[in-house]
Order: sequence, then C-alpha cells, then structure tokens
Amino acid sequence: MSSDILSRKIDVSKFGLIYAGAQKNIGPAGLTIVIVRNDLLGKTGKTLPSIFDYQSHINAKSMFNTPPVFSIYVAMLNLRWLRLKGGIEEVERENIAKARLLYDEIDRNSLFRGPAALEDRSRMNVAFVMEDPSLEKEFLALAEERELVALKGHRSVGGFRASLYNALPISSVHLLVDVMQEFEELKKTN
Repeated sequence: MSSDILSRKIDVSKFGLIYAGAQKNIGPAGLTIVIVRNDLLGKTGKTLPSIFDYQSHINAKSMFNTPPVFSIYVAMLNLRWLRLKGGIEEVERENIAKARLLYDEIDRNSLFRGPAALEDRSRMNVAFVMEDPSLEKEFLALAEERELVALKGHRSVGGFRASLYNALPISSVHLLVDVMQEFEELKKTN
C-alpha cells in the first residue's frame, strides 16, 4: 500500500498483512510500515531468519535493528500535519478532488486518453498517454517550460504519469490541466 496508505480511509480489519513504504504519503524513503494480524504470526511453516520474522520485531517493540530515526521523525511531523489538515477524511476529500480534476481533463481533451479502465484508475498515480505519441516530447517540453517536472511515464509503458500524493496541492493539478489545455489550443492553431 505504498502509494495509497494515508491517502484514504482503509478498513485495516479486511487485511491479514499491510506492507507500505513511507516514501509516498508518510515520509522519506527508509521507513516501512507493517500491520500484521496476530493470528498470522508464525504461520509460514518455515524457519525464517530472525530479521524476516515479524514476531522478532514485535518482541523488540520495533527496535530489532537500528531504526531509521530521521525517517521516523519526518513521518511524525507529517502525521501531525495530516491531523491539523483534518485527518484522513479531509485528505481523502482533497485527493478525490485532485484526481477528478485531472481525469476530467484527460477525458475531455482530444489529445490525451487514460489507458486504465475507469474502475482501475488510481487517485495517486494518474497515467495518461497522447493519442498521437509523436507529440509526447513536445508536450513534455511545454510542461517543463511551465515548471512541471517528472511527468514522463515509465520507460516500459511510455506516456505520462502524474503523482498526486498528499503533499501535492490542488493548485499543481490546476497548472497541469492549464498546460494540457494550452497544448491542445496550440495544436488546433498549427
């Protein structure tokens, strides 16, 4: 759950184990959050090295190895920030608004399309492509000119990816939408 933990309300009781890297919505890389149901502990049927046995970490009160102190400290600051914002309910509301704004533009704009099925669309990582892939470099250049960076999609998939993690303000999504609309207007006049 690295991308969506703390971005929306999650019923933890529906899971036997939740594993999440902190680097998306909680804090810097180096911190991992594991939530495991007690009845699953010791059920692998194998002898595990103690470092991979969650019971070892529980017995040591999460101090089995040297903790990533800086990452934990930054996570604490972020959790305080989330609480001040209004908690998970407020953050989820904001994330829905950010994703809706961008997906509405992708669906409206004749130059772009979303490759994911509607029911599979991510709120945190919005993937989209150009109807004409030969325009990708030109769009990226315009986006970077407008100080939008890291939009290039994964090397195996192409297209674009906008990460809408909790810390990203909706104003940044508005800027991306404005650039997409500007690009559409440029292509209409050319």
